[in-house]
Amino acid sequence: MCVCKCSTSDTCDVLFQAWLAAPDLTAPLYAHLARLVPHLLREGQGAGLREEQREELGVQLLLLAPLEWLLLREEPSAALVALKEANRGSALCGHVFRVGEPTYSCRECAADPTCVLCMNCFLKSVHKDHRYRMTTSGGGGFCDCGDSEAWKQGPYCDQALLNSVLFQDPVQSLDPDLVYRAFQVFRTVLRYAVDMLTWDQENSLPPGLEPKEKGDTFYCMLFNDEVHTYEQVIYTLQKAVNCNQKEAVSFATTVDREGRTSVRFGDFQFCEQAKSVIVRNTGRQSKPLKVQVMHSSVVAHQVFALKTLGWLSQVISCSDGLRRVLCSVALESGSGGTLVDRLMLSDSKMWKGARSVYHQLLMNSLLMDPQYKKIFALHFAQNYERLQSDYVKDDHDREFSITDLSVQIFTVPSLARMLMLEQNLMSVIIRTFLDHLRHRDLQGRFQFDRYTAQQAFKFGRVQSLIGDLKYVLISRTADWSDELRVKFLDGFEAFLELLRCMQGMDAVVRQVGQHIEMEPEWEAAFTLQMKLTPITTMIQDWTRTDEHVLMEAYRRCLSALSQCLSGLADGEQPINLNLAGHMVETFRYQVSQDKVSIHLPLCRMLAGLHVLLSRTEVASRFPEQLPLGELSPPLLIELPLRCLVLCAQVHAGMWRRNGFSLINQIYYYHNVKCRVEMFDKDLIMLQVGASMMDPNHFLMIVLSRFELFHIFSSTDSRKRLRESNKDVLQQNNTLIEEMLHLIIMVIGERFVPGVGQVEPLEEVRREIIHQLCIRPMAHSELVKALPENGNKETGLERVIDSVAFFRKPGVTGRGMYELKPEWNKHFNLYFHHYSRADQSKAEEAQRKARSHCRPVLALVPPVPPPFCPLFASLVNLLQCDVLLSLESTVLQWASEPGSTGWTESMLQRVLHLMAMALIEEQQQLESNSEDEVTFNYSIKIQRPGSCGSLLALLETLHNAPHLELHKDMIGWILKRVRERDKAERKRKAEMARLRREKVMAQMSAAQKHFISENKELFHQSLEPDSAPSSSTGELHRSERPESGLRLIQTAPEVLFMNPEIALGIHTASCGHVMHATCWQRYFEAVQQKEQRRQQRLRGHTSFDVENGEFLCPLCECLSNTVIPLLPPATSPATRYRTHAFPQSALCSCLSEMMSTFSLAVYKVALKTNPNETDPRLPPLSWSTCAFTIQSHFAQIHGNKSGTGPLTEWVCSSALPPAASGWQLWHSVKAFLRCAAMFFHYLHSTVPPADLLCESHQWEALCSYLSLPSNLLLLYSQQRSLLDPLIHRYNSGSGLVRFPRESNHLVDLPQDYSVLINQASSFTCPRSSGDQARAPTLCLVCGTLLCSQSYCCQTELDGDDLGACTFHALTCGAGAGLFFRVRECQVLFVAGKTKGCFYPPPYLDDYGETDQGLKRGNPLKLCMERYQKIQRLWRQHALAEVIAHAQEANQTLATIDWQHL
Repeated sequence: MCVCKCSTSDTCDVLFQAWLAAPDLTAPLYAHLARLVPHLLREGQGAGLREEQREELGVQLLLLAPLEWLLLREEPSAALVALKEANRGSALCGHVFRVGEPTYSCRECAADPTCVLCMNCFLKSVHKDHRYRMTTSGGGGFCDCGDSEAWKQGPYCDQALLNSVLFQDPVQSLDPDLVYRAFQVFRTVLRYAVDMLTWDQENSLPPGLEPKEKGDTFYCMLFNDEVHTYEQVIYTLQKAVNCNQKEAVSFATTVDREGRTSVRFGDFQFCEQAKSVIVRNTGRQSKPLKVQVMHSSVVAHQVFALKTLGWLSQVISCSDGLRRVLCSVALESGSGGTLVDRLMLSDSKMWKGARSVYHQLLMNSLLMDPQYKKIFALHFAQNYERLQSDYVKDDHDREFSITDLSVQIFTVPSLARMLMLEQNLMSVIIRTFLDHLRHRDLQGRFQFDRYTAQQAFKFGRVQSLIGDLKYVLISRTADWSDELRVKFLDGFEAFLELLRCMQGMDAVVRQVGQHIEMEPEWEAAFTLQMKLTPITTMIQDWTRTDEHVLMEAYRRCLSALSQCLSGLADGEQPINLNLAGHMVETFRYQVSQDKVSIHLPLCRMLAGLHVLLSRTEVASRFPEQLPLGELSPPLLIELPLRCLVLCAQVHAGMWRRNGFSLINQIYYYHNVKCRVEMFDKDLIMLQVGASMMDPNHFLMIVLSRFELFHIFSSTDSRKRLRESNKDVLQQNNTLIEEMLHLIIMVIGERFVPGVGQVEPLEEVRREIIHQLCIRPMAHSELVKALPENGNKETGLERVIDSVAFFRKPGVTGRGMYELKPEWNKHFNLYFHHYSRADQSKAEEAQRKARSHCRPVLALVPPVPPPFCPLFASLVNLLQCDVLLSLESTVLQWASEPGSTGWTESMLQRVLHLMAMALIEEQQQLESNSEDEVTFNYSIKIQRPGSCGSLLALLETLHNAPHLELHKDMIGWILKRVRERDKAERKRKAEMARLRREKVMAQMSAAQKHFISENKELFHQSLEPDSAPSSSTGELHRSERPESGLRLIQTAPEVLFMNPEIALGIHTASCGHVMHATCWQRYFEAVQQKEQRRQQRLRGHTSFDVENGEFLCPLCECLSNTVIPLLPPATSPATRYRTHAFPQSALCSCLSEMMSTFSLAVYKVALKTNPNETDPRLPPLSWSTCAFTIQSHFAQIHGNKSGTGPLTEWVCSSALPPAASGWQLWHSVKAFLRCAAMFFHYLHSTVPPADLLCESHQWEALCSYLSLPSNLLLLYSQQRSLLDPLIHRYNSGSGLVRFPRESNHLVDLPQDYSVLINQASSFTCPRSSGDQARAPTLCLVCGTLLCSQSYCCQTELDGDDLGACTFHALTCGAGAGLFFRVRECQVLFVAGKTKGCFYPPPYLDDYGETDQGLKRGNPLKLCMERYQKIQRLWRQHALAEVIAHAQEANQTLATIDWQHL
C-alpha cells in the first residue's frame, strides 16, 4: 500500500506541475483523460467483481486523485477531513431520501404536505409531539429541516438550530488560493461532464478527447423504456445476443435499474447485427427498443463523466464554500447557455442512470444554497415550456425527469411569488397545458372520445402540469402588491380559458329506441375534473384574501360565462308558464331530448366566487363596483338545473339505454372526490339564482325543466292516471320525488360559509354527524367521506371528539366512532350528500334510536342556521303560491288509498317541506319583532282553496289508515300549527292589553301635562264664585282623544422422530366425522369434478386434488387426509394393558383408513411414495400424533386459551427444574398430562371430574392412566422399563428434556418507522448495492429478502421462484410468514402457488391498519394481533387461512405467488 501511495503521489505531483503551467486547464486535462479513460473503463469486457474493483481503483488513482491533489495541494483524504471539520454547517439538513425511507410531515405546522423531515431531524424536533403524517419516500427528495418557509413553527431541529445563528458567505472562510483552484477545477470538470452527457455522436468524441489510436471496438447499448415488459426484453435478448435466460434476466435487470447496458461487445458489424434483431423483434406492435452501436471510447468517457459528477457531490459535501463555488460555475453563462441549462434541455435524451446522478448533484448544490436556488428557479421557469414538452414526448417516469424538481421550487412561497411576478409562472403553466391539449370540437371544447392511444398517453403525462400549478398555489398570500394582482389575474384569465374549454364537453343525448352500441369515453374528462378540483378551490382561496382581486375575478368570470350563455336560447321557442296565478316567460328545452353536459366548471367557479362575495361582505360594502345588475338569474340557473334534472332522470331509469358510462359519471358527480366543485356548486348556483328571482318564477322554471309542469298545471289531477302508462307514471313519480328533494336542498342547505351564517368547522361537524347517523364508522371511513383541503386535511380531528364516542378494537376489527345521543336532533333525513342507500340506512337507524320515546318522535328537520343577507330571500320559497299549490296537489293525491299516482316518499318530502316552513316561521318570530316578520306560513295554509285549505287536508290525512307511517309527522305539523294559533291568539291578546295600557298611560300623561300648563285656570275653577267648570271639562274631553291617537399448516421433512420431538409432522383436524365409505365417495367425486374442468389454465386456487387435498364438506376446512377413529375400550384397566388393538378387533374398513392415514403422512409431509407393506409406516403415524400433542401442549402453555377444559388443565403449571427425586416426580406430570391428552383423544374417553379440579390432580391423573400413584409401587411393577431410564438420567447422556421451549416469531419494533428505516438501507444481494424495491422480512427467522424482483429469482424444478417463496421452502417447509415492510402487509405463503395477504399487527391511534401507508398515521405494534399471527403459525393453520382467503376472494388467484 505504501508503494502505491507514493507512486500515486509522484504521478499526481508531475501532473499537478504540468497542469499549473498550462494557461488553460482544459487542454492538458482533456489530453490526460483521452489517454487513460478508454483503457481504464472497458464496460462489457470485464470478468465480474474483480474487474469492477480493478476499474474503480484505476479511476481513483489515475483520474480522480490528480484532480484532488490539484484542488487541495495536499493529501486529499486528510485535507477533506480538515475542510469538513472547519465547515460551520448549514441550517438546512438536505438529507436526500432513499427509496422507501420514512418521511414525516407535521399536520399542524407544515406549510404544505410536501414539507417533510427525515427520521433523525424529526426525533429532534418539536413536531414529534404534534399530529404528524408518516409516509415512505419514492426517492429523490430531501429533508426540509432548517427551511423557515416550510414550517409555520419549529423549522429547526436541535442540530439545525445550532447552525442557524448567523449567516455568513461560506466562501469568505476559505483560502483564496483554494477558491481560485476550485473555480478552475470545477469549471473544467463540470464542462467535461456536461459535454459527454449531452454528446449525441456514437462514433466520435468532442475536440480534445479523441484518442490517438481508435480501434474497431464497439458496444451494442440497449436503453430502457416504459413500453416493453421484462418478458419481452428477456425473450428478445435471448434471440439477439444468443444468451441464456439467466444472462438475459441480468441484462434486463441492469437496463431497468441503470437505464442502459451493454449487451454485446465487438466490432461494428457484430454489434450492428444484434441491434437489427432487437429493433425488428420489438418494433412489430409498438415503438422498438432504443439500441445504439457506440464506440467504446464514447461509452468510457460517458461512464467517467458520471463518476466525476459523483466526485463533485462528495467534495462539496465537505464544505459549504466549495458548494457555493460549484453553484457559481454551474450558472456561468456560455455560448450554449449555462451548464445547468444544457443539462436540463438534454434531460430527456439521457439514460436513467445519468439523469439520477446529475439530479442528485443539483439537489446537493443549487437547491441547498438559498441564494443560488433563486437563480436556478429563474432558469427552470425560463425553460419550463421546453422541459415540459420534452417530458411529454419522453416515456420515462416523472421521478427520472428534471421536471420533477418543480416540487422543490414551486412549493417555496417566496420563490413561487417571485416566479409569478418575474416569469408570469401561473399563466405559463396553464397555457403550456392548453397547448398540449389541442384535440377539440368546433366550439373549442376538449374532445376526449376520439383519442388515439398516443394521445391518451400524452394526456396522462401532461397532467403533471396541474400538479405544478397546485404547488404554486398551495400557499396563498395575504401580502398583495399591484404587480402581483396583475399577474394573478392574468393567470386567472388563463384558467378561465381552460374552464371554457371544459364547459359543456362530453355532452350526452338520451337514447330512446336502441341501446348505445359503444360506451363513450368519459374517464379522461373526470380525471381532469378531479385534478382541477383542488386548483379551483385554491384559486378561490387566493381571491378571498384581497377584495380588489375578488371583485375583478368575479367580473371576468361572469364575462366568460356570459359569452358561453349568449347563444343558449337562440333558436328555441319562447313559452309562457302559468300556475297559481303567476306567469313567467322562458324557452322550450327538454333534458330527455336535447344535449346536456355534466361538465360546467365556469358556472361553478362563478358560484364559488359569489359565495365569497357574501362571506367577505364585499357585495354589501361595494355593490356599485359589482355587475350584479347584469346577472340574468334564469340563465344562471339553466345549466346547473339541467345537470340536476339529468341526475334525476337517470335515477328514474329514463337513460338506461345510454349504458354504464353515464351511470359512472353521475356516481362521480356526487362522489366526495368531485362533489365540492360539481354537485355542491350546482346547488349553490340554484340558490344564487333563486335568491334573485321571484320564488314562484323559480319553481315554475324548475317544474318545466323537470318536465312536470303539465302535471301540476292541469285542473284535473286524475287525468295523468288515465293517460299515462305504468312506466311513465313510475318515472314521473320518481321525478316528482327528486324535484321535491331538490327544493328541500335549495332551501335547507345553509352550512356553506357565505350561504349561511356558519363557520367552516360547523360544516365538517354536520358531515360527520350525518355519516355517523348511518352507522358507527372507523376513522378511515370518516376521512374518506370528507373532502380534503390543499394540505390533505379534512378537519375531522378538530370536531370528532365533541360529537362521537370512540370504541377501541379487540384482537380483530377496527376502532369505531359512535354518535353521541344528544346530536341526534341535528339529523336531517334529506341531507344533500346522502345517496338513496345512505338515506334509507340513516332513516332506519334514527327510527330505531327514537322508538323508545313515547310518543315516538317524528323525523323533524333540524333547526337551520340563518341565511347570509345575500341569500336571505330563499326562505320565501317555503311560502310562495306555487309551492303551496304543489303541496296541496300531493296531499290530495295521498288522500286516495291504493292510488298509483303518488308515493310514500313523495308525501314524506311534502311533509318535510311543511315542517321546514313552520320551523322557519318560529325562527323569525323568535328573532324579530311582530312588525318585521313577513313569513306567515301558518296563515297561508289555513286559507281555503279549490279543495280546501292545506290544514284541512292534513287533518283529513291524520287519521287515514293507509298513512300510519306518516302519522307522527302529520301530528307534529298539526300540533305546531295549533300551538302557533294559540300563541298567536295569546300574543294578540297580550298586544291588545299592552295597547290599552299604553293608551291609558298616554291619556294620563296628557291630562297631567294640561294641568301643569293651565295651573291658573285650574285654581280659578276651584273658587266658589267662579263659573261652572263644565266648559273646561268639555274642553278636556274634547282634547284627550286627540292627545291619545299615536301608537309599534407447516410439515418438516423428517423420517424418524428425535426423542425430544424437536421436529416432526403436525396433524390437525376440524373434528367433523364421516363414514369411511361416504368420504371415499365424496373424494372421488371431487377428483372427477376437477378432471372434467374444461380448458383449465391452472388448478383450483384453494386446494390441490393431485396432492390429495380437499375441503371438508361441512366447514370447508382445508384437508389432505382423514384420521381413523378407533372403537372405545371397555375399561381403563383393559385400555391400559392393551398395548395395541388386535387386528381382529378392527374392521377391514377401519384398517384401510389407518393405512390411508399412514400413507398420507409420507405422501403429503415427506413428498414420497412408500411401499404400503413397509414396517416403518405405523411408527410414523404415531410419531405425528406425538409431535402434534407436544405442539398443542407448547401452544397452550404459552397461551392459556386452549380448546377445552382438559387441554387448559394440561398446562396449568410450568415444569420446575428436577433437582431431587420428589421434584423429578412432580416434573413427570408434564409428560403424563400429554399422555392423558393423547389417551383422551385416542379413545374419546371423558376424563373424570377430579382430573379437572385443582385438588387431587395427581391421584386422578394416575387413575385415569391406570398407573399407581406411589413411586415405589410403580418402580416395582415396571422395574425392567425404569432401570435403563434411571441409569441414563444419572449418567446425563441422552436425556430427554420435557417440555421443550416453544418456538416464537421474531420480535418487531414498537414503532413502525424504525422497521421502515431499517428496510430502507437494505440492498439487493444480487444487484451490486441496488436498493430493494420490496424489502420483505421473514417473521420466522428475521431475514430480509428482496421480494417480487427478477434479480432474486431462483430456479427450482423448472420453476422460477421469488425470494419469499424459495425462502419459505428452506425456512418453513413451504409455509412462510413474511412482512412486506413498505406496504405494511403480512404475507402468508404455502407451497409455490398459494398465498394470501393478512392484516398487519401495526395499528394507528384509531385502531386501524394502514396497508400501503395511504393515510400516513403513526403506527404502533399491537402485541395482541401479533400474538394472534403467532398462534396461527404455531397451530399450523396458515394453509387453512390461505384456503379460506382464496375461496372468499377470487382475485387472489390472479397473483403469481411463486414470484413473490
